[in-house]
Amino acid sequence: MVDTPWIIPLLPLVAFALNGLLRSSGQNKSQGYGWLSTGLIFSSFIATVLLWIAIDTSSSKEFVLYRWIASGGFNVEIAFLTDELTVVMLLVVTGVSTLVSMYATGYMSHDANQSRFFTWIPLFVFSMIMLVISDNLLQLFVFWEMVGLCSYLLIGYWYQRDSANAAATKAFLVNRVGDFGFAIGIILAFHEFGTVRYREIFENLGNADERMLTAIALLLFVGAMGKSAQFPLHIWLPDAMEGPTPVSALIHAATMVTAGVYLVVRLNPLYTLAPQALLVIAAIGTFTAFMAATIALVQTDIKRVLAYSTVSQLGLMFLAIGSGAYTVAIFHLATHAFFKALLFLGSGSVIHALQDEQDMRQMGGLWRKLPLTYTTFLLGGFALAAIFPLAGFWSKDEVLAMTYVKATAPAGSALSAFHGASIYWLFYVAGLAVSIMTAAYTFRMIFKTFHGTPRNAELHTHAHESPWIMTVPLLVLTVGATSAGALLGIPPEKGLIHGYLKETAGIIHLEGAEHPNTLVLALISTLVAGSGLLIAFGAYGKGMRIPLIARTLLPGAETLFKQKWYMDHLGDRFAVALTKALAFISWGFDVAVVDGIVNGLGSLTQTLSGQVRRIQTGQAQNYALLMVIGMVLTIGGLVVFR
Repeated sequence: MVDTPWIIPLLPLVAFALNGLLRSSGQNKSQGYGWLSTGLIFSSFIATVLLWIAIDTSSSKEFVLYRWIASGGFNVEIAFLTDELTVVMLLVVTGVSTLVSMYATGYMSHDANQSRFFTWIPLFVFSMIMLVISDNLLQLFVFWEMVGLCSYLLIGYWYQRDSANAAATKAFLVNRVGDFGFAIGIILAFHEFGTVRYREIFENLGNADERMLTAIALLLFVGAMGKSAQFPLHIWLPDAMEGPTPVSALIHAATMVTAGVYLVVRLNPLYTLAPQALLVIAAIGTFTAFMAATIALVQTDIKRVLAYSTVSQLGLMFLAIGSGAYTVAIFHLATHAFFKALLFLGSGSVIHALQDEQDMRQMGGLWRKLPLTYTTFLLGGFALAAIFPLAGFWSKDEVLAMTYVKATAPAGSALSAFHGASIYWLFYVAGLAVSIMTAAYTFRMIFKTFHGTPRNAELHTHAHESPWIMTVPLLVLTVGATSAGALLGIPPEKGLIHGYLKETAGIIHLEGAEHPNTLVLALISTLVAGSGLLIAFGAYGKGMRIPLIARTLLPGAETLFKQKWYMDHLGDRFAVALTKALAFISWGFDVAVVDGIVNGLGSLTQTLSGQVRRIQTGQAQNYALLMVIGMVLTIGGLVVFR
């Protein structure tokens, strides 16, 4: 597999092509489309496992497929980089995508257009694989855009709904804002380094100006903000819930939103030399994590709770990156993929059982009706809330630990890339607050969905467990959500994933701080998560008046959170209004100035020609007179001005 990595993206591309061709048969309700998609994506996962086994430190990790662009000194190949970071990402992408596709085979079985759905799904996976495996920024950018296109198609899959069309358009346009910055960053990188290949960029970092490195790093991060839904470009992701639930799971766990985190980690040598950019990343990640967690506390749509949870968890990944702990960010990305895919597919099982109902106010008392869904969902909730010893505990604990390490590092030390690292204390405290809220909104969701008395008797009566084709992926993901953290992260900072990624993603060890106590830090994060669970249990399990007390102590907070911090209002009333105003001004300039000049010249020419044509009388004596007048004027001019 080291010499044939092109097989990994080829297999889902074949699934896309075959399903697209088979659609012409008109058998839209055939489950063969789903099985073909699942089988070839799973084959891609097997090929990735073989690559993981075959790759070693002595083998070449670059494979050139063919020359794509050759123009003077500018050469770009379609080439693959198959190092350890690529392998980890490919295992996540192909593994989770296989389970989502299998689940979707059952979930979409009654959909009249499932052939179209299973045509776009493998194209989505192919695009993400090509993004991850690229060895240069230009190739990555092409498939970065392909991922955006696929998300547009899948979010708007039910195009008959106005809300789905609006959500798809919103996702597409918001990501174009981020991609504009990303494109400028690529242009600046080429201008500075004369290449777009990662390896050649890294080799020339020492010769670059620090201010230019910071500018490039921030512009590339703007692209990551769009794909990975960071403030203020996060507003598209919650609305993306308009697509089918398997699409939500795919976007949130294995494909689109992980692309931004991967991009920054892939370029970690650049970001390490741009500490101001890392500070910006940490600040934006922290604020995004906090803001999204507060919004998740008051959501009533089960999928939107999970959507804002994803935004928050991505913020924590960027906090880890901003602390210099690139490996920890990938560690949390990997564990998050398991439990977030599990929770989304579990929510899909609930929605499937309740005839497409997503409002938690219509649920309650479902744990007896859906015992397997409830058990797997509960374990996924424990993992998301970072309860020991499930997967989320190990990775989120390291995110907070790395922030603590950065906060306590002396200015000027290897761990403090700039003076004033004490601001990371604020980030650390905010991270603890996010942990409390994460546990609170997770178990609020669980209690409102599965416990208490049924709030819609008719829906509850007809609720039923999902078929095996949907529950098997839940069971497999549950294994990952419960055990992946321990398998990859024990002992902390020296686990399997840390050693595997050390050469490609870099790592900060706890030993670098002054007298860190790993056990104490883990205990603090455990107590924090446990307190959030107890708050949710008291408020929604025991019926205590905690929400009422919170409203009294924090008047207006609930309105702020329900209005999503007025981000959509600002977007509609400021960004959209500003864009429309600029478009109107541009239209006015075009009509009054550009068209005015062109039309004015045309009118002037028409007027002058109308006057000149009057001398065309058809009478020879008039033409002779004009010739004589012309000769007199010419001779007179020569005499006078000679």
